[in-house]
Amino acid sequence: MRKAGLRSSLKALAIAAIALGLANTEAEAQGKKDRGRTAAAAEVTFSVNVDMERRIRAFYAERPAMGVEALPPGIRRNLARGKPLPPGIAKKVAPPELVSILPLPQGYELVEVGLDVFIVEAATAVIHDILTDVIR
Repeated sequence: MRKAGLRSSLKALAIAAIALGLANTEAEAQGKKDRGRTAAAAEVTFSVNVDMERRIRAFYAERPAMGVEALPPGIRRNLARGKPLPPGIAKKVAPPELVSILPLPQGYELVEVGLDVFIVEAATAVIHDILTDVIR
């Protein structure tokens, strides 16, 4: 009888270990999902509303750009919301006259890249919104 009791105990222990392992795996997976949601939420914290877009486009329509060229298509395709601007990309901070008329939250800046205008987080250079073909 002792062997049967020992086997039952070992089976119960093995089942508990497997269950504990599955619970840890599920908890880790849930933690990864939560971190992903948090990161995604942080990526889309600010975007341009219709009024801001109208003001930006009107500002650049009144001031024709000289010598500004479009980005190569391959680079332009890689610029997207939630992704950081690539290091070394040719960017310029938007003119102070434009920034002064926009309600940008603290920590965000307006930058010109090629013919496009980006709202980026100043500390991380993560793109929050893109207005294409604004600068002409």
